[in-house]
Amino acid sequence: MHPKWSYSTNIYEVNVRQYTQEGTFSAFAQHLPRLKDMGVKVLWFMPVQPISKKGRIGSLGSYYAANDYAAINPEFGTIDDFKALIKEAHEMGFKCIMDFVADHAGNDHPWLQEHPEYFVKGEDNEFIHPHGWSDVCEFNYSVPEVWKSMTDVLKFWITEYDIDGFRCDMAHLVTLDFWIYAKKKVSKLKEGLFWLGECEEPEYHQVFDATYTWKWMHASEEFYHHKMNLQSLLTVLYKTVTEFPCNAFRLYFTSNHDENSWNGTEYEKYGDAAKLLAVFSCTWDGIPLIYSGQELPNKKRLKFFDKDQIDWNGKFELHDFYKTLLTLKSTNKALRAGDPEVLTQIISHPEDHQVFAYLRKYKSSQVLVILNCCDQGLNFQVKNVKGLFKNLFWNDDIDFELKSEVWLNPWDYLVFERIPMLSR
Repeated sequence: MHPKWSYSTNIYEVNVRQYTQEGTFSAFAQHLPRLKDMGVKVLWFMPVQPISKKGRIGSLGSYYAANDYAAINPEFGTIDDFKALIKEAHEMGFKCIMDFVADHAGNDHPWLQEHPEYFVKGEDNEFIHPHGWSDVCEFNYSVPEVWKSMTDVLKFWITEYDIDGFRCDMAHLVTLDFWIYAKKKVSKLKEGLFWLGECEEPEYHQVFDATYTWKWMHASEEFYHHKMNLQSLLTVLYKTVTEFPCNAFRLYFTSNHDENSWNGTEYEKYGDAAKLLAVFSCTWDGIPLIYSGQELPNKKRLKFFDKDQIDWNGKFELHDFYKTLLTLKSTNKALRAGDPEVLTQIISHPEDHQVFAYLRKYKSSQVLVILNCCDQGLNFQVKNVKGLFKNLFWNDDIDFELKSEVWLNPWDYLVFERIPMLSR
């Protein structure tokens, strides 16, 4: 069972280092009222632990190369600063999850000296740097003590900081049996913990509430760059539905820390389709993820190993865009994720080679989404939809029993919410 609060939630990824000029917890806290107004529900903090210096890449190193799992990176502030941030966020109604890196530790982590058996070694008896990551060493999960030590880390952040869950980095690199063991142990400490796994393996939903949709993200980029047609793209989407448990939460996004730094901003990848895909992420069956600065919008790649502040200009041009979507997501039960009582009906036809449209329904609640997936304006015939609907971005009403044709500009999106009968 998922936490009761999670079916209508969203996640906002916080890159503390790049968020403000100070790059501290206290400086980020000043943004909490704005994020609350935007409709953000869950704050995901990228790793906050101290970073190893041995083999460090860049001037500040990778967040994912920790040298102490139970400490705070002084770059961000103090223990009390982080506790104060979590407390303030909780008081404002946010849930807070944090990154947990189970596959590897930084090259100067004390366990390398104290417990060398915790780590994988090669034929030369040297510690293995996995996957080409020269700044970390790989844990050996064939050692039972590793399971206990890493589970103790999870317990620590729950008991000491009141964390509401974890985003588990590269979760598929660690045996599923460990995650089953760890979740069973730590779930006793706090009710309603949320587990987000950076993986795309259906069986990992035995543990994780939500997993990533990398295949969809890569396919949508290929589609925009004319490497596949719409029907091929939708085939990828339907596989993400049919190959996973019906109650699984899938995480949809157009950017995150990896994508932004290494593969480009959503505007590099998707161009004019960036907002359309954000609408999809917030209205399809899943949980939407927003990365730091997307509400600006941020159109630059943020450096990963060095200081590179988001260029806030005070305008927040997409604040209301995301507020509309996140508010709808949290208030309309037709957009609940992983709920077998929610019906998602495709109303576009395979012959509609340029439009993807779907109606999501929960009892009397309905949300209609129409996406023009091309660079040409066009008319679209809405079929099998009845009733009075409110156009959320144009703030007007349409009765589909009287008018069934809508106009879409290039890469345009229309989102309608059904108006209850009593209001007509």
